[in-house]
Amino acid sequence: MAETVTLTVNGNNYEFPILEGSCGEKAIDISQLRSQTGLITYDPGFTCTGSCSSKITFLDGEKGVLLYRGIPIEQLAEKSTFIETAYLLIYGELPTQDQLDEFHYHIIHHSMVHESIKNFYDGFPNNPHPMAVCSAVVGSLATFYQNELNVRDEHEVEITIHRLLAKLPTIAAYSYKKSIGQPLPYPDNQLDYTTNFLKMMFATPCEPYTVDPVAARALDVLLIIHADHEQNCSTSSVRLVGSSMSNLFASVSAGIYALWGPLHGGANQAVIEMLQRIYDDGGDVYKYVNRAKDPKDPFRLMGFGHRVYKNFDPRSRIIKKMADEVLKKSGVKEPLLEIASELEKIALQDDYFIEKKLYPNVDFYSGIIYKALNIPVNMFPLMFAMGRLPGWIAQWKELQEDKAFKIGRPRQLYVGPTMREYLPMNERG
Repeated sequence: MAETVTLTVNGNNYEFPILEGSCGEKAIDISQLRSQTGLITYDPGFTCTGSCSSKITFLDGEKGVLLYRGIPIEQLAEKSTFIETAYLLIYGELPTQDQLDEFHYHIIHHSMVHESIKNFYDGFPNNPHPMAVCSAVVGSLATFYQNELNVRDEHEVEITIHRLLAKLPTIAAYSYKKSIGQPLPYPDNQLDYTTNFLKMMFATPCEPYTVDPVAARALDVLLIIHADHEQNCSTSSVRLVGSSMSNLFASVSAGIYALWGPLHGGANQAVIEMLQRIYDDGGDVYKYVNRAKDPKDPFRLMGFGHRVYKNFDPRSRIIKKMADEVLKKSGVKEPLLEIASELEKIALQDDYFIEKKLYPNVDFYSGIIYKALNIPVNMFPLMFAMGRLPGWIAQWKELQEDKAFKIGRPRQLYVGPTMREYLPMNERG
């Protein structure tokens, strides 16, 4: 017999079914709540509300588990590539070699942007934030590809997916080049995804430039572990915009803006700034740990704890190992990593952090790797956006194909004034 819950309102009983996901999660189906009772639920931040059913990503915050299409993130980070992981997320299965080769070919050969797009960069101020530039340029792609905007045409959607995955690294690199006054380079179709991006970021026409394969692989892993993370703020934004049947360019543009916020994609930038602050103040880690524990002190340790994970963020373990490898290969002694390691050691032994389950999260070490790769701090959120792009695409695509497709329309609990009369100007106090 199927499980149900009973809600009693004004002496009347209403039963609502309990749904169970493939990994054991349970949810009360309240889709008929308003029609049957006239009531809505009140859930600020949607922390207890499931907005959709999805086959893409599963995470268990209590156990520290993250699965893409059922495959553990640890296995993908070790054995896969970002392009293969993108295929998995978007299409649901790992590709055959022929499927991967074809997918990779299309991504590589759509990487060049229309020459007119370069003119956009001349219209921005000299040092704009890359997230603002990228969101604007991604949204503008809909004006260049007006014949592929039908969200119900599989062929048009396929072309748009290829274009967006291919062009975002080029758009991102151009944002950086614009900010430092260097010429905007063309992508190189002979290179893989991350190597091509790093070359566009750091090469100049004046001399040859070779990308370190260790750096390219480190970036590839970073993109993999950021590729999707269930219904977070930016992903929910992509879905909500997409629910109006907006095209993929417009929906992802909205996702980039949502990701920009310091509570979301800007968190790894905040970690680096915090570590730098501690370093500049003499590197006394204990001083700042004690400040973080003082409820009267506004200082907070960035990169600890997570909205969902109440255990170790599985991505942080992968990144820490990668950070050690990158810094060892470069031979650079990074004082901020030493501070980060000391902070982690203290947090894992301190009763305050243990009791509150404040473990290092994905942002804690990702900024260290970006810094080691010479990625400027204001580009950190954009690196997050590049990684999250396959997840946004997969979620948008799943929404469009959902048989229960509906435009998003959250309800509210109105607490403003009740009905009152309009007062003429001469009667207002």
